[in-house]
Amino acid sequence: QYSPDNVAGADGDVDPTEITFPGCSCLTSSCVVPVCPCLCRGANYQGLCLRTADEEEEFARPVFECNTMCQCGESCQNRVVQRGLQFRLEVFKTEKKGWGLRTLEFIAKGRFVCEYAGEVLGFNEARRRIQAQTPKDLNYLIVVREHLHSGRVMETFVDPTYVGNVGRFLNHSCEPNLFMVPVRVDSMVPKLALFAATDISAGEELSYDYSGRFHNLPKTNREQTSLEEDKRLRKPCYCGSPRCASFLPWDSSLFPTP
Repeated sequence: QYSPDNVAGADGDVDPTEITFPGCSCLTSSCVVPVCPCLCRGANYQGLCLRTADEEEEFARPVFECNTMCQCGESCQNRVVQRGLQFRLEVFKTEKKGWGLRTLEFIAKGRFVCEYAGEVLGFNEARRRIQAQTPKDLNYLIVVREHLHSGRVMETFVDPTYVGNVGRFLNHSCEPNLFMVPVRVDSMVPKLALFAATDISAGEELSYDYSGRFHNLPKTNREQTSLEEDKRLRKPCYCGSPRCASFLPWDSSLFPTP
């Protein structure tokens, strides 16, 4: 079933459509820093492009867009992801990777491309679905972990297996042209937004790193151990990158050991 936005999962633990954020009272057509409380952490976008983190920043800043409770207009520059698809994309059959997604027009670096939308699940339902999978099943469930300054870790589970959008057709690449950013609009449930990591030509396949890494950061010791121990269980990677890791990303803590 196609849905452009996240929906509540089968367990009903999380309702991504619930509005829990207060809106800003800006009366201008577009909100500005530091007047708008939605931009208290700085501007999110420069034009339609995501502002990249400064080199001295160790972690990415959280992104909050203006929402339905805000008094600013629909043309506000702090409303990007919520506007949905702006590019013509095409689902196509790849040679080795099954279905894939490509763009039919040029996409500039920093532009929002699409959301990875599906059922937002609670931990127990996400674990149940993962443990019910067989090695032949395709896995679309993604786990996003956000590390807070307090040391806590926020987890978001999104599964487009049964309800989702075009994002479910995105393939993995060890050198991707997209990267994922959690963007919040109406509540703490984030939209998993994919932005262009570089200029993308028309006809080029779109991809991101399923592990969440970008710029091919070194593997952690845990990942290296998993790589050595679980080769028999892992699925091969066909991204064709010169830096291809040979296998799709694997987190052994999420899957049962046969």
